Amino acid sequence: MKTGVLLVLLICVCGCAAPQGQSVTDMGRGLTAQAVQPEYRLNSGDILDIKFFYNPELNETVMVRPDGRISLQLANEITCAGLTPEELRKALSARYGKEINKPELSVIVRSFSTQRVYVDGEVFRPGMLPLAGPVTIRQAITAAGGFRETARRTDVIVIRQVQGKPVPLKVNMEEVVKNEDPSQDILLSPFDIVYVPRSRIAEVNKFVDLYIRRNIPVGAGIGVGWTLNSTSSH
Repeated sequence: MKTGVLLVLLICVCGCAAPQGQSVTDMGRGLTAQAVQPEYRLNSGDILDIKFFYNPELNETVMVRPDGRISLQLANEITCAGLTPEELRKALSARYGKEINKPELSVIVRSFSTQRVYVDGEVFRPGMLPLAGPVTIRQAITAAGGFRETARRTDVIVIRQVQGKPVPLKVNMEEVVKNEDPSQDILLSPFDIVYVPRSRIAEVNKFVDLYIRRNIPVGAGIGVGWTLNSTSSH
């Protein structure tokens, strides 16, 4: 199946998971940068420095493997993907505490794996975008070439993983563009999906093209032509 179809199906599933009595617009509106940029959690490909204050012979530099684990002296295999550096430090302290007395150590993220977000739908260059720093929804859409004329700006969907579950946030980017409610232009988190749906008028045009125009035999002597216009993008 094409990526666009998969995203539409995912949006439908996520919509069913939204809490009752709370619209996805309310879920997305007014989120602060702190709320959408939680404490960093380790990912596969991150390079970590494990530093022991009083046992430097145990110092190591390791990469988080694709299975989310690292291998260390004395501690052997330990899963760290999904943990914060502080959570990993505590886990290592408990593990090394079985071998040495009161281990004092720190976990330093030396380099980060590639963080990314995805923009799909009615933009000119849909696909993956690197997330090298704070990026808002509008900035991501701009980096993807901007809105197509067929975009429904009032119903942009951001799909975010929250506690392991996809949660949809509906954002009215028309209000953001017009500076009527810039608070909706929230910061994106790693691996967010920004989906820009087609406007209703564009869906009608697609239906006409697929089911009427393409079903008229060439040379049948029938001329069909019309234009559907709208003063609104939704």
